[in-house]
Amino acid sequence: MYYTIGQSTYWYEVDGEGIPIVMLHGFTGSTKTWQHVKSAFGSGYQIIAIDLPGHGKTEATHVKTMEMCCADLHALFQSLGFEKIHLVGYSMGGRTALSFAMTYPSMIQSLILESASPGIADEAERHLRVAADEKLAERIERDGIQAFVDYWQDIPLFASQKNLPLRIQQAIRRERLTQTAEGLSQSLRAMGTGAQGSWWDRLESFERPVQLLVGELDPKFIATNKKMHAALKSSKMIVCEDAGHAIHVEKPEIFGKLIEEFIDSVTDKK
Repeated sequence: MYYTIGQSTYWYEVDGEGIPIVMLHGFTGSTKTWQHVKSAFGSGYQIIAIDLPGHGKTEATHVKTMEMCCADLHALFQSLGFEKIHLVGYSMGGRTALSFAMTYPSMIQSLILESASPGIADEAERHLRVAADEKLAERIERDGIQAFVDYWQDIPLFASQKNLPLRIQQAIRRERLTQTAEGLSQSLRAMGTGAQGSWWDRLESFERPVQLLVGELDPKFIATNKKMHAALKSSKMIVCEDAGHAIHVEKPEIFGKLIEEFIDSVTDKK
């Protein structure tokens, strides 16, 4: 389904009925990334998956900042009649989910972050990341999607995905190839790790329950999430065995069950 706000049109999909769980994909992803996770949930849940700006079927070229994206998502959730949601985000989608939660905390029932970060605290390091993302955006625009996907699927962050069945690797590649050079470049410039502000100094003020999920083969994000876990008031951190950055792709059933168990645990406390 499509939702239009201002000059932007967002694509979202709704499956099931019950407790609303919103899922935000990572860079080069789309709603398709969650297809195997959805089946891991039992009844009583409504799964809402959204294509973020620059990805999938969403047309949101006017979105120039993470804050603008979060404002659009807030309007979408209000249009769906949601008072509170359980919000799930992976990687870029995790940074988006955290940014939304920090901006609209009253709408959050719980927050589940997969291989995510709060941005970069050091200003000089953040400027370096902006420059690196700009260089990558220019590369995508210059060389095109296929050349970029060839490069992106071989970066060390996704090394563990080489062990997945060929059909799953091919599905991941097809999903990446459906993106556009313009969209991915826009995403890097508007919602890249360097472009967004840092939430590190405000994590301790967030009071809603948080689940942090990282793969044991992803040491950089294990270190980041340990620091997040120490800063957050109410968080649970799980390191998933034999998984890398994209746990939901490598271990979809385990990922879904972990989320369901966490949501059930915080819902029971109401």
